Amino acid sequence: MIDQRVPKYRWGQRVQALQDLYNDGSYPKAPPHTLLACAGDMGEIVQVGTHVETSTPIYVVEFAADHVVGCLEEEIQPI
Repeated sequence: MIDQRVPKYRWGQRVQALQDLYNDGSYPKAPPHTLLACAGDMGEIVQVGTHVETSTPIYVVEFAADHVVGCLEEEIQPI
């Protein structure tokens, strides 16, 4: 069993995308490979979860009203 990593960021925290974020197929409202957020876009963490198989924290970030994207720690930074 893999030990669960403690998330670095918290709910409600303002963050910025560090890179362009594309749909990897997990975002059902857009075709695969669609640009979901641009590097520099600012948003707010609205949920923190964990990828079950790898115990990696996943951050659901709202970049615009009703536009949320799942992000890894290395894809965002606090502002």
